[in-house]
Amino acid sequence: MNFMGKLQQLGRAVMLPMIILPAAAICLSLSNLPWDALGLPAMADYLSVAGNSLFVFLPYLFAAGVAWGTSSNGGAAALSALAGMFIYTGIVQFSHFNIQPTVLIGALIGMLAGYSYERFKSIRLPEYIQFFGGPRFVPLFVSFVCVLFSMLMVGIAPSLSKALVWLGDVVASAGGFGVFLYGFLHRILVVFGLHHLLNHVFWFQVGGFRMDNGSMVYGDLPRFFAGDPTAGVFMAGLYPTMMFALPAIALAIIQEAREDLKPKIKRTFLSAALASFLTGVSEPVEFAFLFVAPYLFVVHAFISGIIMWVTYELGILHGFSFSSGAIDYILNMHLATKGWLLIPLGIVVFMLYYGLFRWAIRRFRIPTPGREEGSALDDWAGDIPYRAPLILQAIGGKDNLETLEACITRLRIKVRNERLLDNAALRDLGAAGVIRLGGGNVQVVFGTFSELIREEMIKTMQRDQTQVHFSSPVQGRMIPLDEVPDPIFAGKLVGDGVAFIPDRGELVAPVKGTVIVLYPTMHAIGLRTEEGLEVLMHIGIDTSALKDEGIFSAAVKEGDEVAAGQLLISFDVQRLRTAGKSLATPMIITNPQLVRSWGYGPFKTVKRGQSAIMSVRLREREDSQVGGKRS
Repeated sequence: MNFMGKLQQLGRAVMLPMIILPAAAICLSLSNLPWDALGLPAMADYLSVAGNSLFVFLPYLFAAGVAWGTSSNGGAAALSALAGMFIYTGIVQFSHFNIQPTVLIGALIGMLAGYSYERFKSIRLPEYIQFFGGPRFVPLFVSFVCVLFSMLMVGIAPSLSKALVWLGDVVASAGGFGVFLYGFLHRILVVFGLHHLLNHVFWFQVGGFRMDNGSMVYGDLPRFFAGDPTAGVFMAGLYPTMMFALPAIALAIIQEAREDLKPKIKRTFLSAALASFLTGVSEPVEFAFLFVAPYLFVVHAFISGIIMWVTYELGILHGFSFSSGAIDYILNMHLATKGWLLIPLGIVVFMLYYGLFRWAIRRFRIPTPGREEGSALDDWAGDIPYRAPLILQAIGGKDNLETLEACITRLRIKVRNERLLDNAALRDLGAAGVIRLGGGNVQVVFGTFSELIREEMIKTMQRDQTQVHFSSPVQGRMIPLDEVPDPIFAGKLVGDGVAFIPDRGELVAPVKGTVIVLYPTMHAIGLRTEEGLEVLMHIGIDTSALKDEGIFSAAVKEGDEVAAGQLLISFDVQRLRTAGKSLATPMIITNPQLVRSWGYGPFKTVKRGQSAIMSVRLREREDSQVGGKRS
């Protein structure tokens, strides 16, 4: 794995334990309700203890989470990391020094456990002690290293503790510029999915605060919830961007969309804007213009840094447990300083961004979704089980997939051959962007449905049923079969499938197979796949009776073996448009009783040979025979 690939894996691993923090914030917020008046005086204490306990044991959560995220067997690695943390805690407490486990220590031990598992999971020892070989060697190794590490920390921890506080003072001495620099880098690193690494330093390491019980907490986020009146510097400025700037961008994209596409774009981007406003998930909006106008994204990152600088100068301090959305804003308002100022500041930011992006989109003719046919963010969430096989195909199939992970907004994968990735197909299937980090490491941004997509892809790979994937046989536009202006095809009397409106006169094989029929007029052709599916492609409607010679020209004959993408028939689009009833070209499976389930790509513009336009999962042999008898 190359350097960027390791950072991608580490970034996801660091993010994993943070999913616990919203529970802590909710418990702490609920503890402030008037439970005495409700006759439950102890409830406030219980909730407060519950919330604070998660912060107290945060180092252990990070140790287990990071180990889980950096290994192929999360359970074994996480158990080894927890064992290492217990050893560390026991030794430093035995030393009688005032040392508490920190998130940094938890992350380091988690990385040690995760990478140790990958290194030693297959280790072989002499036969008489092989019981301790393989995965069982990992906790032994981690425990031994943690003993040595703990002894080292006993010697240097006091100095390290002072160094972390000093680092916080240094960062604070940079004033507004330091906060601006953090805000700018934070947005830039979002592109590569590495912003979690930057956040880990500022949210969990920089600065120290001694609580009433004498223990120390480090980092902007734990300090904020521990009651540090100076914490929240590196979180407050993110609220105006997530709650106001990104919804403004979404509204600008909606307003600049074509009138015929505006309803679809409105539905998609209002959802994206609401996700950003409520939960602080930014990628669905940001990736809508990142690839078509990267210079505009740099301007956006610069303004985001300026916003953070302004919040610093205004003395606004606010924090969040997970993201800078409205939910966290309301939950943690009781701990904020001048938090109310974020609302008027956000309104100004909204107007600035809305005006800037509408002007930029129009002035530079930026092809944001809705300004050209199709959309990088399709409204397709309900079709996840049906599109998962197509997404898997666009990635190159399960044989091309080495690892498949997901964070909140993106699939993080490693592929064996990047050339097999079909970026256009992935974007048509709903991806907001595809980021190649090198060494086979790729991020596919699907927004908040990424985890669900991963689960469906895993289910797809685990199913025993045979799957057949189809590519586009023409260049043009894919349409549902029921839109074909012919009752035989539209009524699925011949079979089931999809149709196309071609704009170029070439028909290619959508799948590997054998030519079983070629009509004398060459207006239609049939293939049989290796799995036994019979596929009929009919160029145009009412074209069988055309007498004009030269409209169709076959490049194959009956009995030929053809590969996917191989030219089958050439035809004159202009003459066919004039002579035929319609250019609609159905591609149907004439023995649909063999098919258990169907999956379709988005019905939009396609290129010839484009993958992931249709996928079918076959019935088992007995099922297909029963289906055949019934039909």
